Amino acid sequence: MSFPVTRMRRLRKTPTIRNVLRDVKISVDDLIYPLFVIHGENTKNPVPSMPEVYQFSIDNLLLEVEKVVKSGLKSILLFGIPETKDALGSGAYVEDGIIQKAVFNVKKEFPDLLVITDVCLCEYTDHGHCGLIDNKQILNDPTLELLAKTAVSHAQAGADIVAPSDMMDGRIAAIRKALDNNGFEDILIMSYSAKYASAFYGPFRDAAGSAPQFGDRNTYQMDPGSSVKQAIMETALDIEEGADIVMVKPALAYMDIIKSICNEFLCPVASYNVSGEYAMVKAAAQKGWLNEKKVVMELMTGLKRAGSDLILTYHALDIANWLQEV
Repeated sequence: MSFPVTRMRRLRKTPTIRNVLRDVKISVDDLIYPLFVIHGENTKNPVPSMPEVYQFSIDNLLLEVEKVVKSGLKSILLFGIPETKDALGSGAYVEDGIIQKAVFNVKKEFPDLLVITDVCLCEYTDHGHCGLIDNKQILNDPTLELLAKTAVSHAQAGADIVAPSDMMDGRIAAIRKALDNNGFEDILIMSYSAKYASAFYGPFRDAAGSAPQFGDRNTYQMDPGSSVKQAIMETALDIEEGADIVMVKPALAYMDIIKSICNEFLCPVASYNVSGEYAMVKAAAQKGWLNEKKVVMELMTGLKRAGSDLILTYHALDIANWLQEV
């Protein structure tokens, strides 16, 4: 196999040939659109560090979700921002919490939309950590009960999938047991299985008001320099405990992790194209330094090629609209 008998450029000669032979294709079915919801009415607060991303009151959330449905997107992920916070993160699991209300209203208006909820305490605690604390130590085991309680409350409100993002050990088993004991055996768990203590989360913390008030999250989120084996072990534990879908977060700097997990396990693999990754592209595009559409589609193609079955991205609505243009 050598030139001139083999000419690889034949495979790229025309747009039609390239499209027919393209192995990796992006679909609206691949995408999950994260949204932020807050208390109040007629509110749409822009997130300064995330262009075109907003905190929505429920009435405006429903208007945004209507756009989502019309675009062809099938799935959203909801993050809640409470009116008040406390040391126990009680706003995460109260019956009339912001996520509980949002899920109920969205499912009432759009019953066929797949609604996923973030299960964590960081948005709801006054200290900003994902678990209970004692003397500035994050407590693993006492946190599990509250995470399980949160997941059950989301299921009761109508969530289709709960997505624990806290990285406490054993939380998948605790959530699975609580869901099953409350009659929610069919509710899926999408676990943030390989979630790294990343510098790419900065804009999200602006959007969700979840920055830690002391220390950092290095004792429970994964070290970016840790081995691929550790990511596989974390994922294996979550699957053994009952996770239906596993996730890698962030996405772009961890494509090797996505690929390794995809090769190791048979369950669906999601990747989270996080706020910092989104903000970099948006900022460069606004400066005219990048062609936003081409760059975003190339990034999504890379994530699919690495093995992502699902991609959580703030670009989702843009992508869905671009796909309709084709």
